[in-house]
Amino acid sequence: MPRINSPAELEAFREGLLSQRDPNKPCITLCSGSACHASGSAEVGARIEEEVRKQGLSDEVIIRKTGCHGFCERGPIVVIHPEGICYFQVKAEDVPDIISRTIKEKQIVDRLLYEDPDTSEKIIYESEIPFYKNQERLVFGSNGNIDPKSIDDYLAIGGYAALARALEWGPEKVVEEIKKSNLRGRGGGGFPAGRKWEGSRNAPEEIKYVIVNADEGDPGAYMDRSLLEGNPHAILEGLTIGAWAIGSHEGYIYVRQEYPLAVENITIAIEKAEEYGLLGKNILGSGFDFTVKVHRGAGAFVCGESTALMTALEGRAGEPRPKYIRSNIKGLWGKPSVLNNVETWANVPLIINKGADWFTQFGTERSKGTKIFSLVGKITNTGLVEVPMGMTLRDIIYKIGGGIPGGKRFKAVQTGGPSGGCLPEELLDLQVGFDELTQAGSMMGSGGMIVMDEDTCMVDVARYFLDFLTDESCGKCVPCREGMRQMLKILTNITQGKGKEGDIQLLEELAEVTSEASLCALGKSAPNPLLSTLRHFREEYEAHIKEKRCPALSCKELIAYYIDPEKCKACMICLRKCPADAIEGGKKLIHVIDQKKCTKCGTCFESCPPRFSAVRKISGEPVPPPIPEEQRTIAGKSKEK
Repeated sequence: MPRINSPAELEAFREGLLSQRDPNKPCITLCSGSACHASGSAEVGARIEEEVRKQGLSDEVIIRKTGCHGFCERGPIVVIHPEGICYFQVKAEDVPDIISRTIKEKQIVDRLLYEDPDTSEKIIYESEIPFYKNQERLVFGSNGNIDPKSIDDYLAIGGYAALARALEWGPEKVVEEIKKSNLRGRGGGGFPAGRKWEGSRNAPEEIKYVIVNADEGDPGAYMDRSLLEGNPHAILEGLTIGAWAIGSHEGYIYVRQEYPLAVENITIAIEKAEEYGLLGKNILGSGFDFTVKVHRGAGAFVCGESTALMTALEGRAGEPRPKYIRSNIKGLWGKPSVLNNVETWANVPLIINKGADWFTQFGTERSKGTKIFSLVGKITNTGLVEVPMGMTLRDIIYKIGGGIPGGKRFKAVQTGGPSGGCLPEELLDLQVGFDELTQAGSMMGSGGMIVMDEDTCMVDVARYFLDFLTDESCGKCVPCREGMRQMLKILTNITQGKGKEGDIQLLEELAEVTSEASLCALGKSAPNPLLSTLRHFREEYEAHIKEKRCPALSCKELIAYYIDPEKCKACMICLRKCPADAIEGGKKLIHVIDQKKCTKCGTCFESCPPRFSAVRKISGEPVPPPIPEEQRTIAGKSKEK
C-alpha cells in the first residue's frame, strides 16, 4: 500500500475504493464482538465461509465480520445487505439455510427473524425492529457495517475525511468548532471537551499529551469496549484531531487488561493508519507528527479517574492526586494532558465532518448529541443503545428495552455505574441529560443503566455498590477508605436484620463527610447509591430496621420459606431438588420445610410448579408451625387407599 501524502490523495484513494465496491452485491455481516463471540459467532463465521465456498458463491458474496450490533441478548446476529434482512441467535447449523434460501433464492428463514412479543409479528428488516427503530445511532451505527480490522472499510464510509478537514482548518478553528458543539465528556464528568482542549492549547509548555480513557470498570457497562472493538479508527481519528488542535505529538490509549479483542483491533488500526500515512510522521503531508501507544491497565477501578490513570501511565501505582491544577494544564508527567473517554473521541470526527450546528440539533439545551447506554438488569431487551440526549427513561426502558419481563412491576433504574443513583417509578418521565440526572440524585456516568423490578431490595442494592466501591478504593485518603467501610458495615447489618435506631442518621452523616472530604471522584460520588435509595425508598430502610422485614423478600436473613398445606400436591419435586435435604415428605404426604436445616437458597420456591405455587416466601411474619405427620395426608387420599 503506497503512503497517502495529501488530502487530495486521500479522496482519490477513497473514490478508487468505492468504484471497486458494488453496493448491490450481497453482503453478509456477522456480529463478532465479545458478546456474540461468547455466543458462538466464531463457529457461525467459519460455517458461513465454508458454505459460501461450497455453494460456489465466493465471487458473488461479501462476508464481513463486524463489531457489536448492540442487541447482545439476541446474538449471534447476521444482517444481509443491501436489503437489511436481520437474523437473530444464529447457530452454525442455520447457515446452509441462510445461504441457499436467502442468498440464492431470495427467501426468508422465518425461524431466525425477530418476533414482536406483543403482536407475535415476524419482523424482517433490522431498521423496523423496535430495539433499533427507536434509537439514534450516530456514533454506534457504523459498528454493524464495517470490518474493524480493515482500514479500507473505514475509509469507504468517509473515514479520515474529518482529519483532512481539520488539518486544512488549523488548530484554532478545530477548537472553536468543538466548543461550539458543546460536546461534553461521555466518561462521567460531563466537562465540556472544547474548554478542556482550549486550556491545554493555551498552556505554554511545548510537550503535551492526548489520552483515551478506555478503563471501563462499571459493572454491566461495555460501551467503550464495543466501540474499540468495532470501530477503532473512529477513536484514532478523533484522537489525532485532538492532538492537532492542542499541539500534541504523542497519544496514549489506556485500555483494560480484560479487553483482549479491543486491544487487538486498536493495535491493528494503529499499524494500518501508520502504513497509510494517517499516523506517524508528516500526516497527509501537513508536517504534523503524531504517534499513539496502547497501555494495558492492571484492572484497578480507580484508574478510571483521570489523575489515577495518569499516575498508572507514568509507571506508578494507580492512585489519584489532588487537582490543585487541572490535568489539562498539569497532567501526565506534569505536562498539559487532554483525557477523554472512548465515546467522546468517537464523536469528534462527526462534529468536524458535519458541523457543530448539526450536532447541536440533538439533545437538550445543556446536553447535546447522543449517548450510548448499556441497558441491563431486569429488562426484556438487554444490550447497547444510543439515544439522543433528552429522551425519557420511560422511552428507553419500554420503547427500546421492551419493558420488564415476566409481568413484573418496574421498581427503579440505576444510572451512572456504581457511583450513580437509583431513580424510582415516579421519575420515569425524566429526560436523560447530565444536569437532569444530577438534579434527581443520580448521574450520567459512563452510561451504565441497570433496571430493577419489584423483587429488588433497594437496601441491598446500596450495600452491593458500596461493597464494590470499598473493594476498589485505593485507600489513599481516610474519608473514602474508612467512610465507605463504615457505611458498608452498617448496610450489611441492616440487610441481616441487625439494624438499629439511629443507623439511617449515621449513614447520612458518613455519606456527607465521605463525599465532601474524599480526594477523588470515586470517594466523592461513592455515597450516591446510598443517598438516592434513602431519598426515594426510605420506607424500605425503616422496614428493615424497625420491623426486621424485607419488603422485596430478598434479604436472606430476613425471609423464610414454608409450604402451604392447602396447595401442596406432594409431587416431590422440591424435596428432590433441595440441596440441604431440609424438606420432609413423601408420596401423598404434604411436604414440610425443616427451618433449622433450610439455607434459604430458594430452590424449593423456584422449582415448585406454577400451577401449584405451594411454596411461599415470607418476611417479618412467623412461619406457621409444622403439621404433624399423621395429619399430612393429601386431602381425599388417605394412606389406606
